[in-house]
Amino acid sequence: MFEGQPKGLFALALANTGERFGYYTMLAVFALFLRANYGLSPAMAGTIYSSFLMLVYFLPLIGGIMADKFGFGRMVTTGIIIMFAGYLLLSVPLGGDTVALVVMLAALLLIGFGTGLFKGNLQVMVGDLYNDPQYKDKRDAGFSIFYMAINIGALFAPTAAIKIKEYAETALGYSSNDAYHFSFAVACASLILSIIIYYVFRYTFRHTEGGTKKDAAKADATSTEPELTKEETSQRIVALCLVFAVVIFFWMAFHQNGLSLTYFADEFTAQSAEGVQAMCFNVWNLVAVIFIVYAGFSLFQSKTSKGKAISFAIIVVAVLFLILQYNPDGSISISAPIFQQFNPFYVVALTPVSMAIFGALAAKGKEPSAPRKIAYGMIVAAIAYALMAFGSFGLPTPETVMDADGNPVGKHVADVTPNLLIMVYLVLTFGELLLSPMGISFVSKVAPPKYKGMMMGGWFVATAIGNQLVVVGGLLWGAVPLWACWSVFLGVCLVAAIFMFTMMKRLEKVC
Repeated sequence: MFEGQPKGLFALALANTGERFGYYTMLAVFALFLRANYGLSPAMAGTIYSSFLMLVYFLPLIGGIMADKFGFGRMVTTGIIIMFAGYLLLSVPLGGDTVALVVMLAALLLIGFGTGLFKGNLQVMVGDLYNDPQYKDKRDAGFSIFYMAINIGALFAPTAAIKIKEYAETALGYSSNDAYHFSFAVACASLILSIIIYYVFRYTFRHTEGGTKKDAAKADATSTEPELTKEETSQRIVALCLVFAVVIFFWMAFHQNGLSLTYFADEFTAQSAEGVQAMCFNVWNLVAVIFIVYAGFSLFQSKTSKGKAISFAIIVVAVLFLILQYNPDGSISISAPIFQQFNPFYVVALTPVSMAIFGALAAKGKEPSAPRKIAYGMIVAAIAYALMAFGSFGLPTPETVMDADGNPVGKHVADVTPNLLIMVYLVLTFGELLLSPMGISFVSKVAPPKYKGMMMGGWFVATAIGNQLVVVGGLLWGAVPLWACWSVFLGVCLVAAIFMFTMMKRLEKVC
């Protein structure tokens, strides 16, 4: 799956991995931090959380417009510097008063603006690597690899956030609320790593940075993109806008993982696990499974005996590691944010599986188009919330009244098996793999050359609107029965899928 890809892909992917690790470390505990540190209600914490997500994904539109004028590379570097300032501000423990709240909001603005300059423009640069004819047919696979790298950073983030917070409390003696800031400080270190990777390997992708006549000339020399008429440009922009309209509702549902699904993990899910189930909550066990998956593919795809032997040895070592980790009598405690590691784990583990499936379909001429994959992804997301609705029947409505410590009254009124959320995250990940990397690839392929930055920004604006609508989960929490809360997300995903299928001919026309 990695063969034949441009070298610049791996450099850009690794640079993004570092940034995403810091971002998801912060995000893993952010909603709980808002409630604990400032005594906010679930609805108010949800409003701030969703508004921040909206900002992070809306500002790439501005970043894209600026990059179309000043160059993608320059905006990426500037974005990292601004993000660093925001995370640094957020990592300072100032208490829970009004001044601290204002400083926190200012930090969120900096992080949002910096991400706006960094995120979309880096992905445009990845897309431009495939303008070279020799890489033309590897665009979708390249974006799948890029997306997998993002999730490698996200995989370790929840464990890092929890462990660092616990260390600050036990070893350094900080209060529970102040300890959250140490999790936020991790993002500063990860950004330093990202900028180092970016500049050390810059030579592999410098021609995609834009901003100079030399870069533009080199890009034009390798590009095979045809000149578009006004009508073709209009058709492409309309098609992209239709896709943007649909993905709004996917992100509205998907990013409940940091809000209502985390509330569910915190208030309704069993706080302990044992046996095989307990092994799922150790990130290193998940890493071992990933090694088994990738080594398994290598075992069958390797063309040399040496390659097959190395792959087999890796599988044996990983299996032995898991056997040694198994403790049938051991029990562990579970912290709500740790559930957020399952989505990136599934993304990393299942990416080669999805690539193999679509590769086999492509060889037979039966691979679905990117718009059709997006529609399927919406249906899969609906199935995930059908599982949540079914698993929540009979559970009481969440309490919205807080006690003196800012904790929900009636917390842990039920001990739902952790397997429910583990399964739901698996299904949501299937939907994500069908929608997100394929959607980004679709934008990079279909966007008119003169508006690439703006159109990639448009993808993020759609994501931003969906993230703003994440607040619906916070508003419904405690206001309606749990099954009704999940049914709302089930419904919007189904409606979006139906709309997508009705527009399919128009969308596939521009592919």
